[in-house]
Amino acid sequence: MSSDFEGYEQDFAVLTADITNKIARVPRLPPDEKKQMVANVEKQLEEAKELLEQMDLEVREIPPQSRGMFSNRMRSYKREMGKLETDLKRSRIAYSDEVRNELLGDDGNSSENQRAHLLDNTERLERSSRRLEAGYQIAVETEQIGQEMLENLSHDREKIQRARERLRETDANLGKSSRVLTGMLRRIIQNRILIVILGIVLVITILMAITFSVRGH
Repeated sequence: MSSDFEGYEQDFAVLTADITNKIARVPRLPPDEKKQMVANVEKQLEEAKELLEQMDLEVREIPPQSRGMFSNRMRSYKREMGKLETDLKRSRIAYSDEVRNELLGDDGNSSENQRAHLLDNTERLERSSRRLEAGYQIAVETEQIGQEMLENLSHDREKIQRARERLRETDANLGKSSRVLTGMLRRIIQNRILIVILGIVLVITILMAITFSVRGH
């Protein structure tokens, strides 16, 4: 399973490096090439999101005691993904400003004001996105804690069941031992009664022999 995660991880690293390079090139490209480049980067970002989803699924399959390191790496990759999306938004805003200026002939001050307004809105969206990401991370960690608790409860239940089975076996063994001891005690009592009876018969026999002997003389 870890090999699958590492494979997705390598693909993600290669893909994000290519995206970073393309985003950096966007401002220097002619308008037509910019449009094509932005569309290409958007497609690659979707591919990167799919890789993150696959990696997230792989992390959930990792045992809880080994999951911490992979979860930290996932958080780092998600932050990197958010930064790439922000950089692309800024590139798109700059590209939109250039196109609008060419079509409408807006003056520089109006363009700067609009750009500042758009950047402000973008920052607000980024803050909202970070809050959502933090909420999602809390939900994932809560789910992990819940899974760990369920696993611990399952282990405890198995221990209790094994203890009950041992108690049943002990009770059965005690029952057998009790029956054996009862049988032994019964035989001991029977043997003692037999010995007493034999002793009484022996004494009576001796007395009768003595009596007959005395009468004979």
